[in-house]
Amino acid sequence: MVESVNVIGRGRVGSAVAARLEERGVALREDAGLALLCVPDTAIRDVARGLTPGGWVAHVSGATPLAALDPHERRFSLHPLQTFTRARGPEQLDGAWAAVTAETGDARELGFELARLLGLRPFELADEARPLYHAGAAIASNYLVTLHRAASELFAAAGAPPEALEPLMRRTIENGFELTGPIERGDWATVEAHREAIRSVRPDLEPLYDVLAEETAR
Repeated sequence: MVESVNVIGRGRVGSAVAARLEERGVALREDAGLALLCVPDTAIRDVARGLTPGGWVAHVSGATPLAALDPHERRFSLHPLQTFTRARGPEQLDGAWAAVTAETGDARELGFELARLLGLRPFELADEARPLYHAGAAIASNYLVTLHRAASELFAAAGAPPEALEPLMRRTIENGFELTGPIERGDWATVEAHREAIRSVRPDLEPLYDVLAEETAR
């Protein structure tokens, strides 16, 4: 039973987690039974070493291995598979999934309990699989930002409103990522027209278009 947590780090993730725990009646204090590290990945190892061994220690990093929590033996990681902003609160956690990595049954049970308490849907992830998992998460979230920016720049160059892209992108997700458009139709003449148009105004974006077109065709 999670009764008290010491949330260390109150950035975008830590502030949302702390707010949700308070909503659920969990005490937030330094001498808690669980220390939850919501600090930058590069700081996890040093912060963990500064904690007194004995209690539970966990981090919320997606790629950092459990070894970063040495010398603590009662440990696990819980990575909320979500993107966070300070402009929103604990509702950002609602319905998102969470990767739980644990070395013992007790650690797994506590990790799953904490995830559900936060409003997350937990699944188990092997420690050695974390880099591959995190790469997938980065592609889905971070590179979506890159794609939106590239598409917006082409829209702006064409005199079209970039904000018009957002309903299109949202509907693509709502439609279960069903592929439509010229590549799905095998319309390679239109794809070549895209390349020529991009080359004329933003030649730096043509390699990106080519890589994405090739992977989409596959």
